[in-house]
Amino acid sequence: MEKILLGLLAFVLALVVIFGGIALVNEQNAKEMAAYIDEFKVQAVEPALHPDLDEHGNYYFVTDEDFKVLHLTDIHLSGGFLQKETDKKTINAVAAMVSAEKPDLVIVTGDIAYAIGIGGTINNAYAHNMFIRLMENLGVYWTVAFGNHDTEPYNYHKREAVANMYADQDLERCLFGHSPDGVSGEGNHVINVKNTKGEITKSLFMFDSHSYIRQDLVGGLIDSLMWNYDVIKQDQVDWYEDMIELYSPKSSLAFFHIPLYEMKEGYDEYIANGRTDTDNVKWMDGRDGEEGDVVVYASESEVGDQLFEKALELGNTKAFFFGHDHFNNFVMDYKGIIFSYGFSIDYIAYGDIGNKGYQRGCTVLTLTPDGEFSAENIVHENYYQDKYQPLYEKEVVDMYPYFDK
Repeated sequence: MEKILLGLLAFVLALVVIFGGIALVNEQNAKEMAAYIDEFKVQAVEPALHPDLDEHGNYYFVTDEDFKVLHLTDIHLSGGFLQKETDKKTINAVAAMVSAEKPDLVIVTGDIAYAIGIGGTINNAYAHNMFIRLMENLGVYWTVAFGNHDTEPYNYHKREAVANMYADQDLERCLFGHSPDGVSGEGNHVINVKNTKGEITKSLFMFDSHSYIRQDLVGGLIDSLMWNYDVIKQDQVDWYEDMIELYSPKSSLAFFHIPLYEMKEGYDEYIANGRTDTDNVKWMDGRDGEEGDVVVYASESEVGDQLFEKALELGNTKAFFFGHDHFNNFVMDYKGIIFSYGFSIDYIAYGDIGNKGYQRGCTVLTLTPDGEFSAENIVHENYYQDKYQPLYEKEVVDMYPYFDK
């Protein structure tokens, strides 16, 4: 019995030494990455416009000119020492595109973190703090809508704690806001663009599309492995309707991470019609690069959300923007509302995606002062164009499509 106890003690001590050593290495890596990120201050952008807070606690910009939004998605920073060089590529790419485009606002639709262990850590604070430091250094105004990987069931920091990193650190440029009381999820917020007459020409809605349906006994772990994705809740839709009524914008756009079910519905109708437009579906741009289930959407095991139906009813929202499916970058009109995938940044999550290049980039949105919005206001930009000159040399990648239709 004594030998068994000594063996168990030795095993426990060995685990303490191993995990303690990993923690120390990751702390050192965090310091080295912070120093690396600080090099990108040389590319800092001086904003032309500066936001204010209205009486309802929401940010707004004032301009009679075009307003430029840069949509980024699926950043996928590991934050761990084993993926240091990959994280550096990610930082290099984000900084190059933000610095070249000089947008009035950057909106990131989730999966900033990818702390699933392959980088040597499941502490998602490392990745989030790296991204926060980078964006603040770059000098642009920015905000985020969280994705499923930002808070995995086994990560150190849950969604509320991560939201606090963005909302409660007194950041100079981050416009992220906590959800109003009674609204599900973290970071449901709206940013408005006004003209000098005080008219709101565009409302920009950020939604938490949540992570997994969390019906299993281990806090969503099985659901995360089974891709059982959650939906935007009814109270979020009610909040959206209230904000449309409150602000009466000329038009609005919505940003979230996981595609709505209607994205799949429209895509399937287009494919069933031989890749030809229908009365409901108009294909506009880009390609469907995913293999297998091309559109991964909220789980059918829950009642689908009503955001699309409410947007149709109100007739104010012109487009939805999201990510999640890294090789998709197409734009489609479904029943009069534009659905637009963003270009992903990801170097790590999809097999050898780090060696692929056609899908990596950003999306530039031009918001005109008349409040109108169409697919012509959406431009996908590939990172490997000459106009994006990063601080460090770009990697060599394969520019052929990953999955040839």
